Amino acid sequence: ISSLRKMHYSIVKDENILKEFIEWLPELGEEEKYYCSLFSRKKYANNWPHPRDKGQLKRFVSTKERLFSKIKQLEVKLGDYQLYDLPVQPESLALYIMPNPRDLKKATYNTIIELTELMRDGKKDINPHSIALNCIQKSVGRKHFVDFDVDYKPFDVQKLDGLINRDCVDILETRGGFHLLVRVEQLEAKYKKTYYKGILELNVDQTGDQMIPVPGCYQGGFMPKFVTL
Repeated sequence: ISSLRKMHYSIVKDENILKEFIEWLPELGEEEKYYCSLFSRKKYANNWPHPRDKGQLKRFVSTKERLFSKIKQLEVKLGDYQLYDLPVQPESLALYIMPNPRDLKKATYNTIIELTELMRDGKKDINPHSIALNCIQKSVGRKHFVDFDVDYKPFDVQKLDGLINRDCVDILETRGGFHLLVRVEQLEAKYKKTYYKGILELNVDQTGDQMIPVPGCYQGGFMPKFVTL
């Protein structure tokens, strides 16, 4: 089995950590799905031959129940992922997910509007599938998390003291830093109006409704995981 795995792209590093992450994700509403995207990234590769810094190889939506199997299906034969007619380097892969569910009803409405406008304007080479996925990515459902991307290590978690109740923050360690995932429903009332500005001042790179690397899967050879600092 191990020899066969070497002939395929490795997406999942630790199945137990991945399953624990999927269990951690909020339950979906009737019209919600999770959105995932697999990238090949220049900063994780050796001798990057492509003209862009990253390339999107695969993206999909999933229920919580099917998420594990759909991620495993990404482990195709080496060479099957290609960018600009060149095989993708295994070490360049990184899988991401939007931890806030996507609202498919909202996305459907926005897709219809965008396709209608493109047809009205006489645009050619329209890709409805791509447009629909773009709209899904942008159509947030219930917003369970506000994500703060800390693009450096180490991070002194004590800096959060006085800014937020620490028990509402999950800390995801990534290859280059951390994602601070604030569960907004568990924010104490005294922090609700001030926490956002306060955390931004901790040299945060990006914030909001963002994609995060998937715990238990590879991110340029590193495995993201939740940590206690």
